[in-house]
Amino acid sequence: MKIKLLLTIILIHLISLANAQLSIADSVAFKNKMQWFADAKLGIFIHEGIYAVNGIDESWSFYNKKISYQDYMKQLKGFTLKKYDPKYWADLIAQSGARYAVVTTKHHDGVTMYDSKVDSLNIVKSTPARQDLIAPLFDALRKRNIKVGAYFSLLDWSNKNYTGFTKDSSRYKLADDYGRWHQFRTFFQSQIVEIGQKFKPDLWWFDGDWEHSAEEWEASKVRDLILKGNQNAIINGRLQGYGDYQTPEQNFPVSRPSFAWWELCMTINNNWGYHPDDMQWKSPYEVITIFTDVVANGGNLLLDIGPRADGTIPDEDVYVLKELGAWNQKNGEAIFNTVAGIPQGHFYGPTTLTKDGGILYLFLQGDISGNVTLKGLLNNIKDVTVLGSGTNLNYKIVGKISWSKVPGLVYIEVPKGVQDKYVTVLKVRLDGPIKLYNGKGGL
Repeated sequence: MKIKLLLTIILIHLISLANAQLSIADSVAFKNKMQWFADAKLGIFIHEGIYAVNGIDESWSFYNKKISYQDYMKQLKGFTLKKYDPKYWADLIAQSGARYAVVTTKHHDGVTMYDSKVDSLNIVKSTPARQDLIAPLFDALRKRNIKVGAYFSLLDWSNKNYTGFTKDSSRYKLADDYGRWHQFRTFFQSQIVEIGQKFKPDLWWFDGDWEHSAEEWEASKVRDLILKGNQNAIINGRLQGYGDYQTPEQNFPVSRPSFAWWELCMTINNNWGYHPDDMQWKSPYEVITIFTDVVANGGNLLLDIGPRADGTIPDEDVYVLKELGAWNQKNGEAIFNTVAGIPQGHFYGPTTLTKDGGILYLFLQGDISGNVTLKGLLNNIKDVTVLGSGTNLNYKIVGKISWSKVPGLVYIEVPKGVQDKYVTVLKVRLDGPIKLYNGKGGL
């Protein structure tokens, strides 16, 4: 009996050990899968749909009763894509410096941007465009080594089997007709399988999960469906807890988020889709300062553009992307393949680090000249240069006492004439991986 008990204990231990090793292996595999996303830093979001015909809010315009549903859907007749040039779109995205792009395959209005075999409400069958938006764009992006992402709305306010339609909808309650809900669930999940098979997205960008629970969406099953088709696919956080990273919308976090991976999605003006009445365009300076702040805090920026119904992109979007690209061309060393910088308080501005911690990049917003200060640096500095030009800068250590372990302050002299027109980057080469003093001083 004792031998049998001992063998049972050993077996349990071996199973536990095997599960632990499997868990570690899964963790390593997941981290490896996320690495391209962590290195990418910049993505371009594209909201294209029938809402561009009238230049109104995507889906929300009829939900919020700014327009009737019937009038909203009349826009199908005006969606032409007659000037759509996916190669130009891809070239522009590549020029911006972005490493991935996410495009709407279906918004909340239920109109798919490709030839869906599951539903006829798509731009190939139901609009004058008569063409697939997604396939040629994904092909053009991949030829430029840019990862592709599929935006997909879980909810569908046009589908007869969906529970809601407008704020005061009385279509049906899920508890009263679960069979009908199951029909909708089968429908949207079949579209996910279809998109996976047709386009094999590197990234899935879900939206609309707030109207139902993870159990009601069958979120775990949805995740499995995606990973069965592509085990390396990445999923955003809008799948009721079954995603891989968080994506705050429009609002910039003041303190560094605790998420391992995160992405700020933000518009260049105030709207996601084409809105000719919205002239609140962000300047290149504003976009670049937001971008550097995001990267310094360990995140990515997913910057949105809204093409017109004929497939052309507004000049204001083009201008910002080209200026951002020119800045990235000059300063990308401090952005791509880096990690989040040093904690706030050591330097008054965004910072990043090389993965080995041996180079610190300091971002100076605007026309800054004179001395900038670096606090708590325990390393010796090899040199300080201006990224892009290679100009060497003088620096001075102030307040270092020979018998104290507390480091002095580093004052870096930034002369006039070396500044970038948007954000200047200083490259600080250290004698080894960065080491910081975080104490309160001492006697």
